[in-house]
Amino acid sequence: MPTLTRRTFLAGAAAAGGAAALHLGTRPAVAAPAARADRRRAVVIGTGFGGAVAAARLARAGVPALVLERGVRWPVRPGGDTFPLMFSPDRRASWLTPGPVLTGSPPAVWKPWTGVLDRVRGIGMDVLCGAGVGGGSLVYHGMTMQPSAATFAASMPAELDFERFDRDHYRRVESVLAPATIPDDVLAHARYRSSRQFLRRAEEAGTPGFRVPLPLDWNVVRRELRGELPASYSTGDVLYGANNGGKNTVDRTWVAEAEASGLVEVAPLHRATDVERDRSGRWVVHTERIDTDGVVLEQIRIVTDALFLAAGSAGTTRLLVKARAKGLVPDLPDGVGTRWGNNGDRIFTWTPVGESPGALQGGPACVGVRDWSDPARALTVIQAGVPFPVDLGTTTVIGYGIVEPRGEFRYDPVRDDAVLHWSQAHDAQLTRDIAARIRRIVGGDLVTGLLNPTLDTTAFETTTYHPLGGATIGDVCDAAGRVLGQRGLYVVDGALIPGSTGACNPSMTVAALAEYAMDGILGTDLGTVF
Repeated sequence: MPTLTRRTFLAGAAAAGGAAALHLGTRPAVAAPAARADRRRAVVIGTGFGGAVAAARLARAGVPALVLERGVRWPVRPGGDTFPLMFSPDRRASWLTPGPVLTGSPPAVWKPWTGVLDRVRGIGMDVLCGAGVGGGSLVYHGMTMQPSAATFAASMPAELDFERFDRDHYRRVESVLAPATIPDDVLAHARYRSSRQFLRRAEEAGTPGFRVPLPLDWNVVRRELRGELPASYSTGDVLYGANNGGKNTVDRTWVAEAEASGLVEVAPLHRATDVERDRSGRWVVHTERIDTDGVVLEQIRIVTDALFLAAGSAGTTRLLVKARAKGLVPDLPDGVGTRWGNNGDRIFTWTPVGESPGALQGGPACVGVRDWSDPARALTVIQAGVPFPVDLGTTTVIGYGIVEPRGEFRYDPVRDDAVLHWSQAHDAQLTRDIAARIRRIVGGDLVTGLLNPTLDTTAFETTTYHPLGGATIGDVCDAAGRVLGQRGLYVVDGALIPGSTGACNPSMTVAALAEYAMDGILGTDLGTVF
């Protein structure tokens, strides 16, 4: 294992750039891939929260569908090692890059592979996305949080009714993911020292903490703590995926239901490169079937009556921006690519001098503080354990909240891709609010503050795990995700949401919105559009 230092943790992502520089040689020539055509009634692009819900709902409605996923399947089992570890990554860790893309990973160089974490590079902001059947659910901690009525209203499109979501759609998601908070006996374990420290500091600061609901079987964590399984959750080693099973990722829930119906085919290692409307008004998905080294084996032209875009905010938005700019769907709404935000994501380190959080800190992120008194400036702060193999005296604190959706994807003809443009000025006020709240929690007075230094790592390594927007309701789509003026074209993922989900992790709201959208689509378009 590479030697780990605090400098490695704070600046390790620079290694990816160095590794990329070693990978600029010319690839050997390969034969032109074969080409074929395919015809499907419905096609879903992506297997994250939105795509998984859409696939399951199509199956329940009796609609045969093809689901395209660029990545591989990641089957997990107790005692398995499906995913690499954060501080000893290998080529499974990153999507077709020659080194790690995750901030803090030690330097490494390898032959590119269709790994689990993609870094979509932009100008002023990079987006980290899951790659594989299960999408973002593979690489997230699992914070399953619902906004309040007030924070929902402050961040979500006005066309959506919170009362209906609260009564119905959030409850559907809850029934599938089965989130549960950390039990007392697990929280009391030595591995969870950093979580207890945070809760104690929050209580002392007059801002009582809460336990974060997670879609996790805590008995798996107990088995890890007893030494019956190799550690994953109980050491916070989840950002490249969680080994041992126990987490209700969407490949194990909605996707599994869809495939079990016999009506839905999931096609891994199928990368959608462009979408187009043909002369008859049908949808064409230009698709590459690739191998795990990224070599294109086959070009497929898939024609469908109903196309569901669920490649995540970054993936869906890039497909739409490209389609408009290249004339493949020239009359897409002007708002395509706009009103994008990062959910206010900030990652801070916290180093409590004389009270180290220790090594191998328990996870996933299971405790936090809400400050929702002013819905327009609502924010949440979560403590997240880090799987340091040695004691560096440091842990991480994550903040997010409501941000103005001022980011934009613009087409770059040189890359033949849409590129995100963002400025840290867009979320500067929220960042100040998050930093102030963290300081109040970990060190209210001058002396205590000096003994509890914090560092905003996002200031120099500007990334987000929570991209939202780019095809928002009202600007690009109606409330059910129908793209305006485009019969049979739907968006069912986080691209519908303008930048924030009410000071909560987006996963629960994205899944609930997909359920809501599919209600409308299946209720009106089934049997007429497709």
